[in-house]
Amino acid sequence: MSMRLTSVAHRRALALAVAAGLALGAAGCGSDDEKPKASASASGESGPGPSTQDGKSEAPLAELKGSNGLLMRVTSAERDSGGFVTVNGELKNDADKNVPIPSALSGNETEIIKNGRSLGGATLVDPKGKKRYYVLRDTDGRPLTTTGFSSIKAGDTLAVFMQFPAPPADTSEVTFQLPTFASATITISG
Repeated sequence: MSMRLTSVAHRRALALAVAAGLALGAAGCGSDDEKPKASASASGESGPGPSTQDGKSEAPLAELKGSNGLLMRVTSAERDSGGFVTVNGELKNDADKNVPIPSALSGNETEIIKNGRSLGGATLVDPKGKKRYYVLRDTDGRPLTTTGFSSIKAGDTLAVFMQFPAPPADTSEVTFQLPTFASATITISG
């Protein structure tokens, strides 16, 4: 039993360290004035565009249109040695008014909903392995994703992340799904 508790504690510490690192990295990022594309795109070959993540000049992995003028730009999907995939991105309000975040983004699981607004409804689908991967949760049931937002002001962008269990190492392409948004195929690096 002691080994299990130690393992849980290590996973929780890792999750907190990743979340803190992502929050610090997102805080140091500038804004991106590039206009979003008109349709969901899963190709990184659609032309150069600056990314606000890590100062790299790369096009986003995907851009997904949502309801009420919301746009999700997936900037990276990285596999780590701990068996996780972290998806980073930006949630942008392209509308000319404040937009409330749809509650559907949190998903419909009671444990996730009781922890407030989040991106807990996001999933990765491995079409090759025929599996769906849900956002990870800590031992208290809180989703390992951006939380605590209720609306986005007109023109504003919110840096977001979601952490999932990693599909098998030979799987690099997955479908990213977020309720109320179009789906897109993204490539996992690492």
